[in-house]
Amino acid sequence: MTKSSSSSVQTLYDLCKKTFAPSGTRPPSSLAINKLCSLLDTISPADVGLDDGNKENDRGHGPLGIKLFNRVHRWAQPITYVDMHEGENFTMCMFCFPASSVIPLHDHPGMTVLSKVLYGSLHVKAYDWVEPANIQKSKGAGHATVRLAKLIVDEVLTAPCSTSVLYPKSGGNLHCFTAITPCAVLDILAPPYDEAAGRKCTYYHDYPCSSFPTGDGDPSTAEKVNYAWVAEINTPEDLYMRPGIYMGPPIQN
Repeated sequence: MTKSSSSSVQTLYDLCKKTFAPSGTRPPSSLAINKLCSLLDTISPADVGLDDGNKENDRGHGPLGIKLFNRVHRWAQPITYVDMHEGENFTMCMFCFPASSVIPLHDHPGMTVLSKVLYGSLHVKAYDWVEPANIQKSKGAGHATVRLAKLIVDEVLTAPCSTSVLYPKSGGNLHCFTAITPCAVLDILAPPYDEAAGRKCTYYHDYPCSSFPTGDGDPSTAEKVNYAWVAEINTPEDLYMRPGIYMGPPIQN
């Protein structure tokens, strides 16, 4: 453990603690969020106890030094979730992705989320709900009720890159992650998911805007590429995550 690594992670935690007030109080200012982004931009894989993802080898050891299943295809390997800090006001965590793995489209109700790609390349697709709500109910049994959403982000993020931020009603609150290469993401969620407080993680499927009939207030034909109809779904059965162990410098609460 180096002194610089220790101070980087501890400084990040301390700034989060200062920035995110108890749930239900006023949200952080844009200046406070910008300060957090600037600090996150300096965090490297080594600062949080990760090796560069390119060091994965044929023995099936990932960047956390945890032995993966031998003789399995890369797509069958699970995403590793690493809990760094879990508290009432914010959560710090990491997701380590094998190539081609996916976290499906999901939301962050009433939450602000900062995401920093630590290594590798990650495709991000993100939407915000169109307001006022535009809801269509399909005819026939088993058909989905869908709500119109606007595409906010559809790009590949490759480390090193700037920290991205989503807000309760802007910035792409519904997003999907697809690993282009082995990659890792450091997330700060404030406040964290809490079903009892109305912050349940809900999964969705997106449909092209042309999939459902056009009604009053729907986008024009030229604009439809920037919109989608989104339907709530059950938690995907093939979403496979396993816990990992945080190997970075200790965080003093």
